[in-house]
Amino acid sequence: MNTDRGGLAGFRLTHRTWTDELGTWSSAVAADGRPAGALSFDPRLIADPATRERLAGAVIADRGLAQAGVTGLVPIADLIAAQGEVWLLTAEPVNPTVADLLSETPGVPRPDAGSAAGVLVEIAQTLLAVHAAGLAHGALHPGTVVIAADGSARLVERGLADAIHGRPPAPERDVAAWSSLSRGLAASWAASSPGAAGLFERAAATASTHGLAPARDVLITGRDLLPPGFDTRDRLLETLHLWAAHDVRARDGRQASAPPPAPALPAPDEGDIVTLLHVPRSGESRTEDVVMRFGPGVPVETTAAQLWRAGRDQQQTEPPSDRLRVLGAPARRRRRRAAVSSAILALMVVAALVAWLLRSSAVPLAVTGLDVVAPKKTQGCGATVKIKGLLTTNGSAGEIRYQWKRSDRKDTIEQTDTVASGKTSHEVILQWSVKGEGSFKGTATLRLLSPLPEGKKLQDKATFNFKC
Repeated sequence: MNTDRGGLAGFRLTHRTWTDELGTWSSAVAADGRPAGALSFDPRLIADPATRERLAGAVIADRGLAQAGVTGLVPIADLIAAQGEVWLLTAEPVNPTVADLLSETPGVPRPDAGSAAGVLVEIAQTLLAVHAAGLAHGALHPGTVVIAADGSARLVERGLADAIHGRPPAPERDVAAWSSLSRGLAASWAASSPGAAGLFERAAATASTHGLAPARDVLITGRDLLPPGFDTRDRLLETLHLWAAHDVRARDGRQASAPPPAPALPAPDEGDIVTLLHVPRSGESRTEDVVMRFGPGVPVETTAAQLWRAGRDQQQTEPPSDRLRVLGAPARRRRRRAAVSSAILALMVVAALVAWLLRSSAVPLAVTGLDVVAPKKTQGCGATVKIKGLLTTNGSAGEIRYQWKRSDRKDTIEQTDTVASGKTSHEVILQWSVKGEGSFKGTATLRLLSPLPEGKKLQDKATFNFKC
């Protein structure tokens, strides 16, 4: 649907709207003229005040992740209430999404396997940072993966569905969704490249059994199966350009054939708009329906929940004249309060990361998986073949002792590597030089010597072909 609905807290809602399970999205232009987005939540989903509280907490956590350096999320400008509606305002556009690019668009080529690999790697990297902070996305699918103008993949609606439905963060649900997306892109963007499609299937299976970090590494180590331009996103940028041009033509065509639009409703007055992310002023407190609880057994709220609860209580209990004064406060004061809450959340995220790293270092190193990859292409004269082994760990520090066995030799090659804490995968390389003429099939076997899972043996092998 195309419309022009006027302004909202400095954002001008423009031509393009679409719906999803949370409400109605609109493309928008921010006060500084940059493209942005605005989501009007379905009123039925947020009627309960507790739901709005959880929603505000999720948005504050999202902004805290950005403050802590997580760049793979579409940045949020504000969460506001206006004329009985609740709006999420983003500082960047939220289209096109992967779902948009998956649809058949005349004159717009599909992205290739290299584009799919780049998107999957960036999503995995963002989810790993989100999970390390004790959070999750909760609704990962092609419609919540936005492709930015530079071709990078960004996630939108992080934590919103979980907040609305009252679900705790579930990283395993994100991992399953990432695996599903990997298989979906294998069947579409990589359909013409069987080798790349197999790589995505392998990454999906690795995510399901060993987690996102090893799955991401499977894609990175298998880059020789991807088309040229994997690093530069050439094909994806070409698709974005053609998609945008088609979208403009389609929009202009719809506007030319449509009847004159009805006059736009006047924009909400600033006095009718309030941010839901503010910190209460000093001295403000709730004066009725007070429940005091002390002693053991009283649950401790998170900082985000305390900030939102205080703000909500302030809005509910102020006299009408005071409330109008608060709702009409200058935008500068609201931004300052939002910045304070974001800074507090950023400190919480950093503390969670440090705690996770310290916990990891206190647990003995364990290796839970082992995978060996050899080049698929036949190697030629004078080649030095690079065999890669990927060991999946629990993220603790320690030493890994392993053994390579070449099919052309009786002797084995033993090595010991030191692994730092915080990394859940470790790569080892075997360089195999082949000389002379003729045909040759080589097999490299990697065997873990220590630390071994109790009662188990970990080893894998890979084969390559040589012809000179």
